[in-house]
Amino acid sequence: MPLSSTTEAAEPLPLTRYFDNSAVSDDALPGAADFDGSGASLSAQDLAAAGWTGGRALTVEGARLTWPDRDPGEADNVRAAGQPVRVRGKGDALAFLVAGTGGSDVSGGGTVSYADGTSATYRLTAPDWRRGSLGAKTVALPHVNTPDGQLGEKARLFVVTVPIDRGHEVASVRLPYAADLHVFALSVRPDTAGWTGSWAAPTSTYATVGPWTDRTLRLVVHTSAGGPRVRLRFDNTFASAPVRIGGATVAVQGTGATASGTPVPLTFLGARGVELPAGAQAFSDPLDFAVPADANLLVSFHLPGTVTAAPLHRLTQQRSYVSEPGDHTADAASTAYTSFVTTWPLLTGVDVGAGPGSVVVLGDSITDGQASTLDANRRWPNVLADRLLAQSAVPRYGVLNEGIAANRVLADRYPGDGVSTDSGGVSALHRLDRDVLAQASVRTVIVFQGVNDLRTGATADDVVAGLRELAERVRARGVRVLVATIAPCGGESRCTSVVDGQREAVNSWIREEAASGSGSGFDGVLDFDAALRDPAQPTRLLPAYDSGDHLHPGDAGLAAIAGAVELGSLVP
Repeated sequence: MPLSSTTEAAEPLPLTRYFDNSAVSDDALPGAADFDGSGASLSAQDLAAAGWTGGRALTVEGARLTWPDRDPGEADNVRAAGQPVRVRGKGDALAFLVAGTGGSDVSGGGTVSYADGTSATYRLTAPDWRRGSLGAKTVALPHVNTPDGQLGEKARLFVVTVPIDRGHEVASVRLPYAADLHVFALSVRPDTAGWTGSWAAPTSTYATVGPWTDRTLRLVVHTSAGGPRVRLRFDNTFASAPVRIGGATVAVQGTGATASGTPVPLTFLGARGVELPAGAQAFSDPLDFAVPADANLLVSFHLPGTVTAAPLHRLTQQRSYVSEPGDHTADAASTAYTSFVTTWPLLTGVDVGAGPGSVVVLGDSITDGQASTLDANRRWPNVLADRLLAQSAVPRYGVLNEGIAANRVLADRYPGDGVSTDSGGVSALHRLDRDVLAQASVRTVIVFQGVNDLRTGATADDVVAGLRELAERVRARGVRVLVATIAPCGGESRCTSVVDGQREAVNSWIREEAASGSGSGFDGVLDFDAALRDPAQPTRLLPAYDSGDHLHPGDAGLAAIAGAVELGSLVP
């Protein structure tokens, strides 16, 4: 029998022993569960359609969480009331699968106890299951069950991470005292020591594709760091249904869709393929495969079913390939690959074994490489990676490009759910955990954002507040964080004199307050504005750097950005 929420246990117990609330009902018996105290609940059928079945392990943001193995109507979550929970492991964060039921975000403080006898406090915030931001959710379900029938409104579940002391083994976690905060699962996100991020691309939207039925995608991605082993990451972000990968391979690119050798098969927990539940991810098993630095890889994966929409990164400046029907993952030749795409669906990361760790760049279209040369890998993070590889004074970090064209610090462009033509992504604040903090062995983060917020009406104070929050959250994980000044955009239609004044105000704060260390939260400043502006017209890009739209630097300007990064500033 589950213990009461208010029971004080002498010793920490598994979370399931405290389950005292039922969140899930069968559609035929919608009144059999009462998640929120008013009789409303999640639909068991909606959860199954999303791939969230009882006892299934879900990987989200690098953490392994198990959906409760309970029948509809049974207790499947705990209302947080200070329960001491047995949790073991070393890592960088606690991951909670949660939701609030009070009508708004609900927060509370708890305690992490370590095996060495030390402890630390944490604060957990659970967004509301019916009103919380879709941009922050892990999965959204299309219905809410009530005793009077089913409502056509979305229910949300969230994975929230909080930092812990690296290198210290967690022994137990005391939950907050917050009765409207419901916890379904809890784990320690393992450390990624031994892996270096070499390539990454954030999910910018969930979009119509193909449709692809029994097709193989062969995606071209460019490494930064090299290593003797490799693992890939696939994400079903923003999805409402599972997607199955029938098999996958990796190879070094020869020319176009042709591999330079026989593609090497990957496995997933020993199996050839894997199903990704909605909102979840999968890592391939470590593979002995020599990944060269500064090279193109071909990542091929077979989609045996019909895929009409997929999570993807829209702006790639890179051609990838789609096959005729069949599993062509093992083909070295390009014969079967008869069409191409300029997006990266599903694939979000390539990690290599060993190495010194990663630098992550959080940015918008300038970082994403808009206006750079197609298929040439001249985005400024690529150039920065080349600079690191060409020297030996500082570690040769991997460089991960987490830029999204049209992205903002504060507001979601893509709403965070459903099929959309908007590929601007959710806000930097909403995607920080997934796209930055969950990456492999992050050493330093560079934040280069804000111009899109200002161009769409945000004030300098708004942007400064958002940058402060980003800095605080990154530094709470023990990671170095640098901020870049906002580049000039005079002459672009939305970059009015008013906007430029706000831009200058943000840059003044960055240069003065952030540089002085007086509470900004940043560890250093990169002055990209100074590197790009025309001395004769400081509100504009230098003509040699301007791609022609007065907002996006071309190849020469992107190289200038990378050249403005003092490499020593990347070292924690």
